[in-house]
Amino acid sequence: MKVLAAMSGGVDSAVAAARAAEAGHEVVGVHMALSKNRDQTRSGSRGCCTVEDASDARRAADRIGIPYYVWDLSDDFHDLVVEDFLSEYAAGRTPNPCVRCNERIKFATLMDRARLLGFDAVCTGHYASIRTDGPDGAPSLHRSRNMAKDQSYVLAVMGPDAVGRSLFPLGEYETKEEVRAEARARGLGVSTKPDSYDICFVADGDTQGFLERNLGASPGEILDADGSVIGSHQGTHGFTIGQRKGLGIQHPAADGAPRYVVDIDPSSRQVVVGAAELLSTRELIATDVISFEPLSVGREVRAQIRAHGEATPARLLEVPTDATVPATTADGAAAGATADSGAAGAAATGATATGAAATGAGTDPDAHTADSSLRVSLETPIRGVAPGQTLVLYDGDRVIAAATLERRA
Repeated sequence: MKVLAAMSGGVDSAVAAARAAEAGHEVVGVHMALSKNRDQTRSGSRGCCTVEDASDARRAADRIGIPYYVWDLSDDFHDLVVEDFLSEYAAGRTPNPCVRCNERIKFATLMDRARLLGFDAVCTGHYASIRTDGPDGAPSLHRSRNMAKDQSYVLAVMGPDAVGRSLFPLGEYETKEEVRAEARARGLGVSTKPDSYDICFVADGDTQGFLERNLGASPGEILDADGSVIGSHQGTHGFTIGQRKGLGIQHPAADGAPRYVVDIDPSSRQVVVGAAELLSTRELIATDVISFEPLSVGREVRAQIRAHGEATPARLLEVPTDATVPATTADGAAAGATADSGAAGAAATGATATGAAATGAGTDPDAHTADSSLRVSLETPIRGVAPGQTLVLYDGDRVIAAATLERRA
């Protein structure tokens, strides 16, 4: 196959690209330049897609012996990920930018360009597995064997069509040290490079400061569950459901118990805090459903609402009636496109990556998105459910659906 390997400059993507090349695929490496700040540098495990990362990716590609290009996707990243992050917080919601990046950049914009240039698949260093051992033989997304690094949660929004056009060579590794050891054995200089953490476009780790700089001040009141004013704030974007610290409360609760954010209303600029039990829920309501297979009322599943959270046993109470599951292929590509290293180089300058591929419009989100809601009953209550979070449903270790949480019932 002709494979486009996304190379971040880290050890995971370097080993993934090397394994794809070793498997006999015709591999071209590409680094996605996502930051508009060309002077941004890495600080230990903070920041990514920097000049240093691009150089590390180039050296890895040279060592592997594959062509390498840098694609400037900073405009797409800013418009589709950073602006979404800001608008969601301004609306009192809690987004996951890694989910949005995978959905809109790595498996929409990048994959559309890959299709345009005739590549059969995109290869990344994500920790997840793609298998074809189901009853119909179609590719399905599964958890990584390395549960500490499992990224199936943030990949679930990619949908079944993208799964059929992806390679995740690291899914069967049990530990990160195995990956680093392989990188050392292959002579890849990134074998000791630290992992990236936090939000990549907030390189200093100060998410609150980032929100304040971009959204400004919008003072309001902090209320208790009875409606009494007990504090003030400089913007609802500084809070998320379930937050305990940094609330700016001037008076302790009568019983001395901790208080948490239980509601956020940007329109009135009010934040409501209350006891921990007010955060608990046993029913979730979600929209924008991406289904990997048909869903049915009463089906037993496992529900997860955080990237590194626990999956809770659950049952489907309501499923989208208009959801469809598109046919998935692993060997198709854009008709008439060509895939040689020259085409990839042209795409890096924008010479051929125009129209749908340049904007990400070539991916049709409505192909597997339903308008009606998904309702899930949890076996045990969970706390801190916030609108905007991603809900992912599993059957064992297999992803069966993803959706956006709207509220708790």
